[in-house]
Amino acid sequence: MPMKNQTTVTEFILLGLSSDPQMQIFLFLVFLVIYLITLSGNIVIMVVIRANSHLHISMYFFLFHLSFVDICYSSVTVPNTLRNFLAEHKTISFNGGIAQIFFIFLSSGAEIPILSAMAYDHYAAICAPLRYMKRMSKGICVQLVSGAWAISFFHALLNTVFTFNLHFCEPNQIRHFSCELLPLLELSCTDTLTNQVVPLTSVVIFASSAFLLTLISYINIISTVLKIRFAEGRRKAFSTCSSHLIVVGLFYMTGFLHTLPARAVSSVVLDEIFSIQYSILTPMLNPIVYSLKNKEVKTALRNILGKFRSLN
Repeated sequence: MPMKNQTTVTEFILLGLSSDPQMQIFLFLVFLVIYLITLSGNIVIMVVIRANSHLHISMYFFLFHLSFVDICYSSVTVPNTLRNFLAEHKTISFNGGIAQIFFIFLSSGAEIPILSAMAYDHYAAICAPLRYMKRMSKGICVQLVSGAWAISFFHALLNTVFTFNLHFCEPNQIRHFSCELLPLLELSCTDTLTNQVVPLTSVVIFASSAFLLTLISYINIISTVLKIRFAEGRRKAFSTCSSHLIVVGLFYMTGFLHTLPARAVSSVVLDEIFSIQYSILTPMLNPIVYSLKNKEVKTALRNILGKFRSLN
């Protein structure tokens, strides 16, 4: 909707990480390698879980969907970023920018409750093993994953629907490599109070609720494990949770740090660094962590590789 004496913006320019052509080629290669590792690592996890009947339990059901979410999360931003590294005009349309914001909220939002469901699964396995099969039946697991996507969808919709009421005027340059909500709001020539309050409130409620469930689960897990008399039993119980704890720590720590620069430090460089960490590096690291730390996944992967070798 045009405004008086102002040009309405129909596309945005993504300034990216560097304006140096040689640096852009280097960054293109780095991001391409990261993206290929992310895709291959998460696809391997999904194939291994699907192919091995011993992994058809709730723990790996959630890991399968976590890998799928990580593929979606990385694919929201990286392909367009790769294109912009080589493009002369690094632009994204208004509708394309809003769509990217929506899918960033959708994929990152789905990961949060799935990580919480995985924490609850560990709690049920360690603290209530006799009732584990009943608590974590296939139907309940499907409901938890479906609920994660449903909640994430409404969370993403809530955070993007109000942007359609905003007007964007010159300049139209976003100081970021992807179209994220806060950098976009800085360009608006209308009041953005609602758009700032709604995301902040929804993220605090949504993320803190999920984190509280994860925290309560692990408090109970640690309390139960410390009561185990044998050191070997304690070691096995902690090793079951170690991969998940690392992934949760990476996700929440980088997500929390990402919110600080925009409000406390006001540094574009730090904002981009933390964005790279939680939206690009974390989806790559998750399958690596689970592959290295989880004995059953490593065993299943060796079995599949062994079958391929025998065929050759």
